[in-house]
Amino acid sequence: MVMYDIYGIGGALVDTEVEVSERFLADAKIDKGVMTLVDEARQRELLDALSSEDLKLIKKCGGSVCNSVVAASSLGAKAFFTGKVADDADGELYVNDLNSSGVDFHRGGQDSGITGKCLVMVTDDAERTMNTFLGVSETLSSKEIDRDALKNSKWFYVEGYLVTGEARTSVVREAVEFAKENGVKIAISLSDPFVVDVFGDALLDVMGNGVDLIFCNKDEAIAFTGASDLESAIEKFERISKCFAITDGANGSVTFDGEHLAKCPGFSAKAIDTNGAGDMFAGAFLYAITLGKSYDWAAKFANNCAAKVVEQFGPRLNLEELMDIKKKFGI
Repeated sequence: MVMYDIYGIGGALVDTEVEVSERFLADAKIDKGVMTLVDEARQRELLDALSSEDLKLIKKCGGSVCNSVVAASSLGAKAFFTGKVADDADGELYVNDLNSSGVDFHRGGQDSGITGKCLVMVTDDAERTMNTFLGVSETLSSKEIDRDALKNSKWFYVEGYLVTGEARTSVVREAVEFAKENGVKIAISLSDPFVVDVFGDALLDVMGNGVDLIFCNKDEAIAFTGASDLESAIEKFERISKCFAITDGANGSVTFDGEHLAKCPGFSAKAIDTNGAGDMFAGAFLYAITLGKSYDWAAKFANNCAAKVVEQFGPRLNLEELMDIKKKFGI
């Protein structure tokens, strides 16, 4: 019996999002536009610097796949998420936020330590830059996996960021194999050019003999395939993945359903914050295909949701906004 449309696994991180200047990034020696792993002291240093400038900080439960699962749940999917949080205030915030979003969560234990945090810095050009302290999410173990929920799900959605640690890679590989054995379809996000460049072999290891769907953006696709441009990357992707969905910002997306390649133009948007656009796309796309929609239809729907989310500050849309989009698409 299918219990869940989507079972996601990823880094359980409390996102703190803030608008910053280009000068702040330069002065703090932060690489713009990518995710950088930092220790707790470095993240605290940055947070203290931001607090001294009296900037507005927004805190939410986050992590890439978590954002996608929340989006899918808000649209109407039955969703489950696995991640690891500590027995601290941020851990409680995380669990409560998931519960209020209608996402089921299995807490493997009351772990000491510190819940992971991601500092998301957004510049005037809407680009997001992330500095991440993994905290206890780095120690994700098999006890956090709810096997009963996983084997009774339609899709298992895996976050590429998880392969940045050997122990977590092993946990994910085991979970992917278990899901495959039980007929659950596998989707994976490549997550970030940094992950692809440094941990590409680990991504391939987790994929094993292949996955059903890969999500990535243009830069990740080019890095993963070693191609010189998007068109060349698409040709290589058709040979290495059953299906894929590649996003390209305002240009829209390219999808392949195993037979047909479709290019879907983007929707017009006045972007102020691109954080969460890819996560929203993936969540909306997965929701659509669990309804039995075609990849082309799902891409149009997901592009619309992503275009809407970049027009606001933060990675989520409220229920009213999502219902308006569903109504527009007749669902």
